[in-house]
Formats: sequence, structure tokens, C-alpha cells
Amino acid sequence: MSVTSRRGKARHAASPMGQIRYRVMLGLVLIGLALLVGRVVDLQVFDHTFLQGQGDARTLRVDPIPAHRGMITDRHGEPLAISTPVVTLWANPQDLPDDRIQRLRLAQALGQSPDALNARIERYADREFMYLRRRMTPIDAQEVLDLRIPGVHKRSEYKRYYPASEVVAQLIGVTNIDDQGQEGLELAYQSYLSGEPGRRRVLKDRRGRLVRDLEVLQEAQPGGDLTLSIDQRLQYMAYRELKSAVDENDADGGVLVMLDADTGEVLAMANQPSYNPNNRAGLDPGSLRNQAIVDAFEPGSVIKPLAMSALLETGRFPPDTMIDTSPGWMVIDGYTIKDVVNYGELSLSGILEKSSNIGMSKLTLELDDPVVPERYRALGLDQPPGTGFPGEASGSVPSPQVWSSSQWAALSYGYGLSVSALQLAGAFTAIANHGERLPSSLLRLDEAPVGRPVIEPDVADRVLGMMDRVVEPGTGARRGLVPGYSVAGKTGTVRKTGGTGYQESVYRSLFVGIAPVSDPRLVTVVMVDHPRAGAFYGGAVAAPVFSRVAGKALRILDVPPDNLGDDT
Repeated sequence: MSVTSRRGKARHAASPMGQIRYRVMLGLVLIGLALLVGRVVDLQVFDHTFLQGQGDARTLRVDPIPAHRGMITDRHGEPLAISTPVVTLWANPQDLPDDRIQRLRLAQALGQSPDALNARIERYADREFMYLRRRMTPIDAQEVLDLRIPGVHKRSEYKRYYPASEVVAQLIGVTNIDDQGQEGLELAYQSYLSGEPGRRRVLKDRRGRLVRDLEVLQEAQPGGDLTLSIDQRLQYMAYRELKSAVDENDADGGVLVMLDADTGEVLAMANQPSYNPNNRAGLDPGSLRNQAIVDAFEPGSVIKPLAMSALLETGRFPPDTMIDTSPGWMVIDGYTIKDVVNYGELSLSGILEKSSNIGMSKLTLELDDPVVPERYRALGLDQPPGTGFPGEASGSVPSPQVWSSSQWAALSYGYGLSVSALQLAGAFTAIANHGERLPSSLLRLDEAPVGRPVIEPDVADRVLGMMDRVVEPGTGARRGLVPGYSVAGKTGTVRKTGGTGYQESVYRSLFVGIAPVSDPRLVTVVMVDHPRAGAFYGGAVAAPVFSRVAGKALRILDVPPDNLGDDT
């Protein structure tokens, strides 16, 4: 048998086995294809939600819709704080190109150095999110987006802007980069102003770029608008005059508070030093403080009319009472109390006019009851004003159980207690309103609040008349006169305390004024802190500020003149 014959027979013998293997493999392939087709049909027809869910997980997103922060306005609707649209650019560092030219173009468009940008990208290389630049104007942001650099995305936000700038900065406060209130009324009314962000479903590609808005899941709820009691016209004028006085007297700072005598509303509240809330580069944190509300100090002689009201109510001192203040000094408990000069005998009005510490002390020490500190407490000088402003000073009036005679006397002429400028102004609304003290308000009121009777009406009117005589030509308070208007006022000059007690030649200069006397409309407190240019008495430093501010304010408010005589 030949070799060829043997091979043919072998192939013929192997043929049935090969066919079996072929058929088995073909069957397995067909079964696999059938299973695959079945699964495709199942997913596409019967269980399509699975693929839809997987696709949505990679392309559908829920993005926040920023809420527009409420506006803060003055009492006439003039904006003091508004929110403007801005754009924040962010990136997925893993999608940013490594190309040096594109990185350079991106850095230039962002206004950043290429090295700084590259360093930040490297730092966030293992993350999927990093800010490129916050709160850009829409135009500037669009210039960056127009580069079409992969991995760069935008987010719409709002940025707070303060049209009045430093003029009302400490009262309004500021927000942070996320538009959350951090200081002042922005912080106090954060929940009211901020609103509620919304949500929307969007379609994005695998690089996170927006393809299409699909639906709004929840509309954004804008924040509420806040209307303040401040009159922006008076605020600008008060700030300008206070700043001028601080500069002219080389002072550390100062405050001015002006209240509506009929309602207790704060019409102006100025602080020095101040800051620009729109540009906080190099900001001194101390300038953020609203000194008019959060700082307490010894008031000195400006408190004497309030103490006098308590003394008069005892009935122990008839109108013709005379007090001998000679020789101009006295020693109590080892402490020497002095007047500027020896005024001799003074009437009750004369004690206020001359601001006699001796006269006030002698009147107070004739009594056994603590009527003076009780009056201070009734006027709210030991509790916060209740305006809702963060960090309101509560002031302090010492406990009567531990008083010595010298402390008792000191309270009557303004030492040994502490008050804020707003507390002081609020207390004097009782003198301006026939004995009824009005609560202070930083918000515009629709109607005047009900006052709380604190001083007997005839006594309050009598003290107002005494204060009227304090501000007359020839007196130490004459610089507080307002041409065309009658003015009631009181000066004060108080030594400041330091780490070792009262400091030499370091003073606060104060003036409290009510105008016009015939029908009080304004109650104003001025305090200038540590004037160093020479003059330091309240009548020389603070009274002129009151005169300029009150005169302009009365004209702005169209209050008719009530004193057309010669006030020179």
C-alpha cells in the first residue's frame, strides 16, 4: 500500500470526529450569540431603565441655582447694599490639557502667573474640582471661556456691592466670598437676606460641559429686602463732618449718632476710622467695629442732665435752690473733686451751665437714696438697646451695695459707669419727649412706638429748659448753637482710662444736643476720641460738629426755624 493511500484513509477516518467538534463549537457560538441578542433585547425593550440610569449617571447633573441676596436700602429706598451677578470659573484638573501654550493662555486670561497656576493644578491633580478664579465679571469670564480650553467651567454667583462705601460701612457690615453675612446688619439679618437656593437638572457631556437645561426642580427664593431707618442724605453729611473734625483735631477717631426724637429711629450713625467694604485689601480689623453701638465708655458731664432729672424728682430742691461750690474743690474719701474754676454760688441751672462737679456732688450727697443710678437704669443705661445689632454694648451701672461717698458723687458727674453712644442718645429721648423714653431702631418704622414713662413730664421739660440755657452765647457750649434754631445741649470732657488708671492729657470730647427746643426733632450725640491738636474740651471739639450736622439736618428735613434772633 502506498503512503498516499494510507493518508487518505486516515483523513477519511478522522472526518466524523472533526465534524462533531465543528458542530459543538458552532452550537456554542450560536448559543452565545443568542444570549447576547436576548440580553440586548431585554435591556432595550424590557429593562431599558437600567441603561437609562447608567447613562443619566454619567450625563445628568443637579446644579444649584443661586438665590439673589436681598437689598439693604435707606428709609427712602436708596440702595446701601446690592448683589450683582458674577461668574466663578472652576476646573477639573484631570481634564486640563498639559500643553504649555494652552496653560499660558489660560493663565493670562485669568490674570495669573503661569507658574502659580501650574503649581495649583499640580496641587489639585488628584481631585476633580478646583477654583480658577472667583467672582469675575461676566465679560471677563466669557473671555476665558471663549478659549475653549478643556476642563474649564463656570458657575453663576452674586457679589455684594456697597454704593455708599465707607460712609455707612460699620452699620451695614460685609459678606464673605460666599455671600454670607460676616459683620453688622449683614450678619444680624443673614437668614432673612440670604434667601433659599434652587436646584435644576442639566445634561452635561463627559467633560462636565453643559449641553442642555432639562428642568427646574426647585425655584430659587430671593432674600428679603431690608429697609433701614438711616436717611442717606443725613448719613453722608454726618460722616463728612465727623471725619473732618477727627482730621482737624488729630484724633484717634469718633462717633456720631442722630435719632429721630419722635420715633427713636436712627437717622445717621457715623464712625471714624472707617473702611471701604468694596475693597478690603490691607483692611485693619479694628475699623470693622461699629463703635457707636459696641463700644462703651465713661460719659462724663454729658450725663449730668439725666442725673439732675432724678435729683429734681425727689422734691428736695426747689427752683430757687442755690449751691455753694466754693472753693472749687472738695475731698471725699481721700479723693479730690474739682471744678475748672471756683464758681461760687450756683443755681440748679447754673450747675449744668457751668458743668460743676462740685455742685452735682453736693446735691447727690444730700440724699440717702440711690436715685441717680436708679434713673440711669430706668433709662436703659445698663442693658443693650435691643436693636438686634451683633455685639451691642450693655453698658454698666455699679451695684449700690458697695458704693462709697466718692463713687456716689462720681456717678452724678459721669464717672464710674459706662454707656455706648447709642444708649446715651436713647436716654435723652426721654428729655425730648416729656419724660417718655423711646426704644432705638435701626429699621424704618411705619408708626412711632409707644414710649415708656421714665421721668415726670414737668421735670423732663424743666431739664430741657436748663439744657437750652447751657447752649447760649457766652457759655462754654456756645459753639453748639445752630443759627435759626433753639438748641438744648450739654458738653462733656472725660479722661480716658489705661492699664494703670486714668491717663494724663488723654480725653474724650462729647456733646449731646436736642433741636429744636420748641418741638424736638433730633437727638444727637457726638464723641471725638483723644483729640491731640490742642483743644480737647467737648465745647471746643464736639459742639461744633453738632452745630454743623444739626443745622444741615434740620434744613434737609424742612424743620421750620424757631429762633430767628441773634445767635452769634
